[in-house]
Amino acid sequence: MYKWLDERLDLQGLYKKVFRKAFPVHHSFFLGEITLFAFLVLILTGIFLTLNYEPSIREVKLPDGRTVPAAYGSILYIDSLPFGAIIRSLHHWSAHVMIAAAFLHMLRILLSGAYKKPRELNYLVGLGLLGLSVVTAFTGYALPYDNYAVTATRIGYGIANSIPWVGNALAQIFFGGEFPGSERSIPRLYSLHVLWLPLTLLALIGLHLVIMLKQKHTQPRYAQKVAPGKILGVPMYPQQTVMMGILFALYVGVMSFIAGAFLAHPVEAFGPPTPNTPAVKPDWYFLWIYGILQIIPSSWEFRLFGATIGPEFIGGVIVPGILGLIGLLLPFLDARKDKMRYMELPSEHPVRTSLILALLVFFLMASLAGYKIDFQQQGSLLGNNAVLWTLVLGGPLLTHLLSYTLLRVFYGKRAEA
Repeated sequence: MYKWLDERLDLQGLYKKVFRKAFPVHHSFFLGEITLFAFLVLILTGIFLTLNYEPSIREVKLPDGRTVPAAYGSILYIDSLPFGAIIRSLHHWSAHVMIAAAFLHMLRILLSGAYKKPRELNYLVGLGLLGLSVVTAFTGYALPYDNYAVTATRIGYGIANSIPWVGNALAQIFFGGEFPGSERSIPRLYSLHVLWLPLTLLALIGLHLVIMLKQKHTQPRYAQKVAPGKILGVPMYPQQTVMMGILFALYVGVMSFIAGAFLAHPVEAFGPPTPNTPAVKPDWYFLWIYGILQIIPSSWEFRLFGATIGPEFIGGVIVPGILGLIGLLLPFLDARKDKMRYMELPSEHPVRTSLILALLVFFLMASLAGYKIDFQQQGSLLGNNAVLWTLVLGGPLLTHLLSYTLLRVFYGKRAEA
């Protein structure tokens, strides 16, 4: 049978070209694998959840006599199944891990300069994967349809609706109507979350891996001294495959323990949607946007060609849009003429490294601003808008200047590539 398939599919050639590909041995390279493992777990747990979930807000009666939306009742039913709550929790935490691992993977790419020639295209695909992962996570926000889910998703609806000229149309397309209220919202978000976005993610992941196999990894710096001009690493099969298998088993074990020990999003604690808005905050990957929205004054509103430019559009679209645009242009702004084979050391590029550190501080300070109301209730100085603006703008600037100065002092004046 193998001989028959080999004659038609050239399995030996495939084995030599793909399965004998050398993978560099470096701990930071496993961040990409962890992102992939989290996605696989999300797919597997998501299949179980879709088989027991009803994407509807029609009223249903629970065994205890309460009348609740069907989507909310579905979550209660899933939690009542054997291991149902743990599987739902595993799905929840794996989404967090996927975004965190993808972010750290992107951070490694930025710090090592691995976005440069010839890997610009794969960097852009990876950037798209990170952004699409966040959007996919957002579409899952509303599906439990409890008081928390509705309140958090309404923020996103308000941001989409605030986009001048096309905002209302985009909100209608994405949310299926006004949210909450429209009967089409949950089915629309459900279809995006379980079908269209995962399929797009799957296609981009496949493209990302194919390009990576074609171009090969950037080599760790030690490879330049050990085997200059050669690919240094272990073959994909069996060594790399065994390591990935062990890492996947370890990932599933650790995440299953976390899912069981810290059950995610207790819907009964929030209850079905009510007119009252609970004091909720989005997850950490949205918290920085929420923080910016908290500190932008409501007076920041003006008219432009008949459209209203308001705080929601500034904080929820313009600021993330500027950062996204810089990310897209980076490989063309910080380019090189020759092909890059070895990872660059962060210390050799003080401007780039200090700017990345400043960006991280910006995210942290903007996330801190998301707790503005809590600080105000405690009477803390951090509840003051001026203080938070100083931290959000001054913190990154100070970080950039300080880290750049320290890098130049301790590592000397090295030319930027």
